[in-house]
Formats: sequence, C-alpha cells, structure tokens
Amino acid sequence: MGTTEMYVSLDIGTTSIKVVVAEYINGQMNIIGVGNEKSEGLNRGIIVDIDKTVQSINKAIKQAEQKANVDIHNVIVGIPSNSVEIEACHGMIAVSGENREITEEDVQNVLAAAMVKSVPPEREILTILPEEFIVDGFDGIKDPRGMIGVRLEMHAVMLTGPKTVIHNTKRCVEKAGLQIQNIVLQPLAASSVAMSSGERDFGTILVDLGGGQTTASVMHDHQLKYTSVNQEGGDYVTKDISVILNTTIENAERIKRDYGYALPEETSQEEKFPVEVIGKSQPVKMDERYLSEIIEARLVQIFEKVKNELDKVGARELPGGVILTGGAAALPGTVELAEDIFEIPVKLYIPNQMGMRYPAFTTGIGLIQYEANLDEIHQIVKEYQLGIAKKETSSYNAKSEYLSENDEINSLEFEREKPVKKEKNKEDKWSTKAKSFISNFFD
Repeated sequence: MGTTEMYVSLDIGTTSIKVVVAEYINGQMNIIGVGNEKSEGLNRGIIVDIDKTVQSINKAIKQAEQKANVDIHNVIVGIPSNSVEIEACHGMIAVSGENREITEEDVQNVLAAAMVKSVPPEREILTILPEEFIVDGFDGIKDPRGMIGVRLEMHAVMLTGPKTVIHNTKRCVEKAGLQIQNIVLQPLAASSVAMSSGERDFGTILVDLGGGQTTASVMHDHQLKYTSVNQEGGDYVTKDISVILNTTIENAERIKRDYGYALPEETSQEEKFPVEVIGKSQPVKMDERYLSEIIEARLVQIFEKVKNELDKVGARELPGGVILTGGAAALPGTVELAEDIFEIPVKLYIPNQMGMRYPAFTTGIGLIQYEANLDEIHQIVKEYQLGIAKKETSSYNAKSEYLSENDEINSLEFEREKPVKKEKNKEDKWSTKAKSFISNFFD
C-alpha cells in the first residue's frame, strides 16, 4: 500500500492569506482543502499589525479545516524575500568517528561550522542550502554519509533576512496556535512548481506579481542566485483606477477584474461600462480604452523597475526567459506587455491542480511541493535549524519569565548600552548581490 503524507502551507500575502491542505500519495499531490481570507495587518508584504494578521490566519485555517475535514496543527510558512541577502559560506571539520565513517552528526557539525560566519545583529539566518560536500579533497558529493574520510567540507549558500520580518512571521503563526514545520523563502517555493528542472538548471527568471509587491528572482544551477523586491504590485493598479476615476477602492477592484486589459491597442473606445463616481448620483460611462491606459501605465512602471534590477546582474541573458505568476499576473494582456518590456520570452504559470487554477496559489502549492521533495541532506539541515530556533525561543521565554519588577532598572540600563544599529548602504547591498551572482553565474 502506498505511503500517504499530509502537508499544510501558509502563504501570508498583502491582499490575502492562503492555506492549502494537500495529501502526497506515492509522490502525487492531491489538494483536499483550501482557505483564502482577506489579509488584514500587512502592508507591502510586511506584517505591521500582529493581532490583525493572527485573526486573518485563524479565519483562513478554519476555512481549510472545514473543507479538508481535518485539524491543522503544523504549517509550512512562506517568508517574503524583502531585503534577503544571498552569500556563499563554507564549513570544514575533522570526521569524528573512530572508523572515520561520515555520519549524520558529522553533517550537522560541518553545517554548524558553516553557520559560524558573522551575521549582523539586525539579521537572521533563514536557511543554509548545501551545494556540495568535499571529502578529503574529492568534490561534487551531494550526500557524504557512509563514506570514509578524515576531512569533511561543505560549500553552501546562506540566506539571511531582517530579524524583524522573520520574528513577526513566527510570532503570528505561534499566536494562531500553530507549529512551524518549515520556513521557506517564497521564491524558492514558487520556483519549485513554476519551473521545470531544466529551467532551474540552465537559468530562468521568476517574476511574482503580487498585490502589495513584485518579487523577481533568478534560479541557476538549481540554486537561488538573486532576488529583488519592488514595492509595487496589483494594489497600485487598483489605487490608480480609484484616484483617476474618482471611485472607491472596492469599485476600482471590481472594474479592474471585470473590464481590465493591459494592452490599450487591443481595446475599444466604443465599449463602455458604468462607474459609480463619488459626488454623482448616477453612474458615469467610461470606455475600456481609457481604463486600459491607466492599467498599462502602472504595469510598465513596475516592469521597467524590475528590468533595471535584473540588468544589474545580467539575468536577462539567461536562456530560460521570464516566468510570470502571482495574483496580479492574471489580468489579460499582462504577459504580452511584460514581453514587450523585458524583450525576452515571457510565459504565465498557472497551477494545474483542480480548483487551484489561478496564479495567486502558486506560492501556496509551491511551499508543499518544496517541503515534500526535500532530500535527506536538506531534511537534516531543516531539522538542525528548527532545533536551534526552538532553543533560542525557549531561552528567550526563560529570560522573560526570570525578569521581575526588581530587575526593571537593570533591564533599562541594558537597553541603554545596546549599540546603535547602522543601516547598510543600499549601493553596497546591490554591488554585493551583483558580484555574488556574476561570480556564481557560470560555475
């Protein structure tokens, strides 16, 4: 009889929070429940109100539980790539066993050695992605367990993100009464379903056009090489329509969904639709061409900014072209407009699971796909990092309980002695990312 495993993903987006419940039977995904709730407490992909976000998460979880007829306790959580930095890291240890056979403990030890790398206090390690192991000088090894050696090395990619973003996400999930099964960077999750193995190998750009922001990421050699975030998304198109047509946000969203098209030349001035204008008692007739021009102006601006960032690392030279996904990418004409701007092939990815054929669910499904297909080495890495996170949380809680009213003065003195955090120069960030990407480009 085939093995069955259940996974639940939690995609915390600016416009909606999506929960996907899926069974994996003999490697095949079967969606059994979905929760989709309007997002409260987020702004441009970042949590700004924990309590409101927790309420939205609970509503989405409840929807998914009712549809799947299961109780949800563990979730795979997606983290946005805002201010995420990608850098190489290296660890080296002496094999500990008397017989010199490399074990899981040795893999954990070399992982710990790689994580010794200095990380600024305002940042936190999201994950370590092993690229290769080296045993006594023999490289290209994917899983060294069971091999005989004296020295074990590991080359990996370290992903770090803002501590505030990571902490707030964890806090919201925990306050919702859920356990974190894994934390996955959203571009890694989305690319696991939106790209084929060949596209991830030869190099492809993924553009996730969300509601609050647009994320561009580059996969090459099956590794995430670059990511950037533009703080504009589909919500900005809605706001433009609302301001220019002098109508409410709700009406603007409905108009965009029902009549919107990204290419003005393919619309007609003769086709008109009613708009409820603030201050007027009767709806005003508006033509589709004018609406399309409003939409096009904002999307062109978004795509031009994304293009400029990709050109800093020469990503458009990769053979895979651009894969477009995300809720805002569903607007008709968006793919054709993106192709005009990027000047390379662009295609739209839509999940093919029944009832999920909408690009907004790409990340939610991707989180499950990514987790279900982790190999044993990446499972070891995940469990090691989750173990560290639990120790840090329990240590923090113990310290919090230990503090009493009598400790208040000492606590305040400790706060005063904290060094002032210096903001990292943006140009240094871009140059570091660009150099890292170019140096790894043809590895």
